Amino acid sequence: MAREREILNLRHIRVFLEVAKGGGITAAANAVNLSQPAITQAIAKLEGVFQQQLFIRGTSGMFLTEAGTLFQVRAQRALSLIREGCTLALKKQARGNTAGGVPFDQLITSTQLRALLAVEHSGNFTLAARHIGVSQPSLHRVSRDLEAVSGLKLFVKSQQGIDLTEAARVLAQYSKLAYSELKHAFEEIDATRGVDSAHITVGTLPLARSFVLPTAINELTANRPFVQISVVDGPYDDVLHGLRHGEIDFIIGALRDPVPIDDVEQEALFTDQLGIFARTGHPLAEKATITLDDLLLYPWTVPRPGTPTRKHFDALFKNAGKEPPERLVDTGSHVLMKGILKGSDRLALISAHQMHEEAARGQVARVPFDLPGTGRPIGITTRRDWRATPTQKQFMGLLRKAASNLTQGTSIYIKNQ
Repeated sequence: MAREREILNLRHIRVFLEVAKGGGITAAANAVNLSQPAITQAIAKLEGVFQQQLFIRGTSGMFLTEAGTLFQVRAQRALSLIREGCTLALKKQARGNTAGGVPFDQLITSTQLRALLAVEHSGNFTLAARHIGVSQPSLHRVSRDLEAVSGLKLFVKSQQGIDLTEAARVLAQYSKLAYSELKHAFEEIDATRGVDSAHITVGTLPLARSFVLPTAINELTANRPFVQISVVDGPYDDVLHGLRHGEIDFIIGALRDPVPIDDVEQEALFTDQLGIFARTGHPLAEKATITLDDLLLYPWTVPRPGTPTRKHFDALFKNAGKEPPERLVDTGSHVLMKGILKGSDRLALISAHQMHEEAARGQVARVPFDLPGTGRPIGITTRRDWRATPTQKQFMGLLRKAASNLTQGTSIYIKNQ
């Protein structure tokens, strides 16, 4: 079982990077203005946290181990993200740094950032203090220290409690991205000593849940039983927010055109087509040629008004000068839609991907009616400049494999209809 992750001390991280850069304690002590015993103690604490040596000590200096090299990459990325967050926060407030001209990313502490994130999460100093296990006066003092160090106004009172300013929200976002890098460092270093502590958090949208995602999860966990996978379902805006704040590693689902914001990028896996489906043995499933008038003879179950699929459904008839069917059951639940379909003569306009398993089992049949212009790309959305762990790379490879198998299977299924 993976141990509880510790919040790494930012000063210890800075010390580690200076030792790695200078190849020894003496050079690092001069660079960070600390005593050599303090440098030695900082490195020992980091190695204790990781349960791995980060350096090989020799007469000619200190050299990174495999674990140390992995940590160096993640540590550099983490501090770079904090630095970027501090710079952007200053720009948001449109005022200079008041801390004697020294960039405040070198002055802030892990305790201060932890307090900021706790207040963001709780919206209240008292609840935030309880959340991280400190007294309310202590958390309030640390929060004010962060404001003093940064020269920024970070907290404002609201009717609900405490809100973050725009500058504070930017700093919180980049802090969470930095801590995500450090979380990945634990996983990668654990792997060097044979411990599988990987934890993948994937945001998922409806069109990826039926086959591609469960197939990839089953294959990964069959070979890596200790990998933890958290699946976050929700509206696109919610999972995109989680992705951009380091709370979600990547999103699998329908892609957007254009890309919604310039700090994410998309990779298409397959194109999902809409299809008209009916129960096996339905009269229309046996006909070689189907017309719109045939489709009007039967009741339908369709997605709710306003959804892209419902718009395609309405346009299918209106573009031909016909009124859409009236005997509708509209629902946002694809599980309910499938159940209604299999137990009645209703028709359904639904993603071919989402009906893949039912069609393969012979529970439903695709009505032979062409629906041009209904394709939608399904794929992976990641943060720009994201560095995947080996486990994340393996999982995304399995998603690509499942998508390829789905595409081949769907092509064969359609060809045989």
